[in-house]
Amino acid sequence: MKSKFKKIIAMKLALLMISASAYSCTGITLRSTDGGVVVSRTVEWALNDAQHNRILVVPRNKQFVGQTPEGYNGKKWKGNYGFVTLTAYGQPYGPDGLNEEGLYVGVYYLPDFAQYATYDSAKAENSMSVGDLMQWMLSSFKTVDEIIDNLNNVIVVNVDNKEFGGAALPFHFKIVDPSGNSKIIEIVNNGEVKVYDPYIGVITNSPTYDWHLINQRNYLGLSTNPNSQMSFDGYNLKPLGGGSGLIGLPGDFTPPSRFVRAAAFTASCRPLETTPDAVFESFRILDNFNIPLGAQVPKEHLPTDIVSATQVTSASDLKNKVYYYHTMWNRQIRKIDLNAIDFATVKEQIIDDDELKTNAVKDVTPE
Repeated sequence: MKSKFKKIIAMKLALLMISASAYSCTGITLRSTDGGVVVSRTVEWALNDAQHNRILVVPRNKQFVGQTPEGYNGKKWKGNYGFVTLTAYGQPYGPDGLNEEGLYVGVYYLPDFAQYATYDSAKAENSMSVGDLMQWMLSSFKTVDEIIDNLNNVIVVNVDNKEFGGAALPFHFKIVDPSGNSKIIEIVNNGEVKVYDPYIGVITNSPTYDWHLINQRNYLGLSTNPNSQMSFDGYNLKPLGGGSGLIGLPGDFTPPSRFVRAAAFTASCRPLETTPDAVFESFRILDNFNIPLGAQVPKEHLPTDIVSATQVTSASDLKNKVYYYHTMWNRQIRKIDLNAIDFATVKEQIIDDDELKTNAVKDVTPE
């Protein structure tokens, strides 16, 4: 009996560990001297293949209906702009998206802190799910200020969407436009909307954004300068080698540690002359946040349908309106040029470039 009880407790603890690490994404923003603004992020999901690699193309002028606990009876609107978005479990929204005006919307997990409004059927015409909020922002606006000015016109309510892999949907948002204007949006305390200015463009997950800003004060002594030789009681102590800058930088995968690490790498980023420089530097920085599957999931509970907890890494060029990404199945960087899409006539469709689930390898063996 005791053995059975221990097994049940162990299983519950394992499931808790899996759910806690399910969605540990990291986001940054880099700028280049040619006026480029590049918004990048990793997408982690350690439960199973959430199909984040599938990208939805949404045309201009689409008719939307928001979802509530009663069904599709929420806010109705017509999209002014077309957009592309990562998806999840076949849903028409996902980790991030870019619209034809260069507006970026990123979704990040905020478990235990996000809390949407209690649904009131009398206010159904202004209500929507958190997934609808993402689509509403991408399809309705071209600047961050426009979104902030209109947030009070919608009510985000909790919708139990079983199609989303059975997972809860506590999210917060990072929005950025081509001017570089950016905000963090959090919905807490039963529907209270809080807006923050991003700290050098960085975002991770729980706790709330104000907590991360306070936590930064614990790392005021971080420096990229290498350690200097010091003498104590006749002993001359030298650094063991290169790389002694940023000693004390946290290296684990918790949201607070990833926030501090992302801020340090962003602040110390080399000067970037062109927007493509910023795109590829984003991928290099975010390589530091790739999470191997076994690092966060107990080996007895490893899912069999994914090869990495980091399922997608994306970089959105807001200036030139190009969406770049690579996936856990294929780390070759691919792009979608929104300027080349006629969003007035394009059909709504899914782009899936990972059907073979095989990394591209170029053979350069000499003959």
